[in-house]
Amino acid sequence: MSATHSSAQGSGPQRGRRHYVTAGLASMMGTTIEWYDFFLYGTAAALIFNKIFFPSFDPVTGTLAAFATYSVGFFARPLGGIVFGHFGDRVGRKSMLLITLVLMGVPTMLIGLIPSYESIGYWAAVLLVAMRFLQGIAVGGEWGGAVLMAVEHAPEGKKGLFGSLPQAGVAPGLILSSLAMSMVATLPEKDMLSWGWRLPFLASVVLLVIGWFIRVKVAESPDFEQMKSKGGEVKVPVAEVCRNYPREVLTVIGARLAEVTWFYTVASFSLAYAAGTLAIPRTVILDATIWGATAVLFSMPLFGILGDKIGHKRVFMIGAVGIIICAPIFFSLLGSKDVYWINVAMVIAIGLVYGCLYGPEGSLFSGQFPPEVRYTGISLAVQISGALGGGLAPIIATWLLARNGGDPQYVVWYLSALAVIAFFSAWRMHGASKYATPSKPLNSASAVTANAAS
Repeated sequence: MSATHSSAQGSGPQRGRRHYVTAGLASMMGTTIEWYDFFLYGTAAALIFNKIFFPSFDPVTGTLAAFATYSVGFFARPLGGIVFGHFGDRVGRKSMLLITLVLMGVPTMLIGLIPSYESIGYWAAVLLVAMRFLQGIAVGGEWGGAVLMAVEHAPEGKKGLFGSLPQAGVAPGLILSSLAMSMVATLPEKDMLSWGWRLPFLASVVLLVIGWFIRVKVAESPDFEQMKSKGGEVKVPVAEVCRNYPREVLTVIGARLAEVTWFYTVASFSLAYAAGTLAIPRTVILDATIWGATAVLFSMPLFGILGDKIGHKRVFMIGAVGIIICAPIFFSLLGSKDVYWINVAMVIAIGLVYGCLYGPEGSLFSGQFPPEVRYTGISLAVQISGALGGGLAPIIATWLLARNGGDPQYVVWYLSALAVIAFFSAWRMHGASKYATPSKPLNSASAVTANAAS
């Protein structure tokens, strides 16, 4: 014991720094790959799948049907959160992240091989839904583990920054998926619909291999190892969460509803709205999405750092107010049909508002639960809100748009109402010190030593 301690003291700072930096970057790279797969489906659902799998429907009904298959992945997320949260709290964070990576990548490749409606009829849609369900299970378990590996490895005072890194992985995932679909969108219509759309899905095999080798090198979470060494495991984490932490679950759900609805309204619904209602070329709106994702790649860590300085609750609440202010501006700028202002709209919506909400979430939400049920707690709450918000957002927004004759004003009211709920939910959340991690009582030197020893 003393030898280990002495060794840690001699080389601890270097090893500790390497461990938490590696964990943060691996979480970001892993989520980049998984979100590439997930966003790729959303983009295809908005622009292509209604023609491939639902050609017998009219355009609006076909789009709704495509978004319905898109929503299946969101409704599968809570199940993934429960299953992987259970084993993540009992077996470990790292092994769950490797499993979710494969469970996300393989169905994505298989989607690229599904025959069209013209070849096998409605079985094509059945296979599509099945693959989407598996994607949802994977993402449901992925988010919590990636966030915890970053936050629980992070040194004190930088948990917001490191918690924002897996969140920032959303941006390159969105950029890559948008670039992939932009390239195939330049093909002649017949080629794109027959084989071109399949290429981005099949290409995910490369990302899957890269992600596996990155994640396999990351050490297990030091918080989990300390908790397990003290025998702190909970037999049935989900039961413990529902019994003893209902307030925490509800506040996280209420807070994240606005963020996830805002994002999928901007990143998915607006593609269909711009291409269909406004007759804006698909490449224009996809390029604008890339600009927005590029902006948030840099802004999200900055919002994480800002959360470390002024409090993660405050940053998140500012983002909720941002939805109320920017929702009408966003749709107004899209309505201009001017390429420059469409780009500005996406930079504001994704780069600023979304970054302000999503950046501090990793640290803010994980701080609502103690280590022994943290994976389950944040996964369950976040994925329920994802199903209610992200899963229904494109469908509700499409329905509201139709109800108002193509005017997005009802959509603006819908987003603003959720933003108010999010503001007060965040206001009711615990502060950072409510649930101390096992390493919390240690001073900074001891914390580094513990990280190095892990």
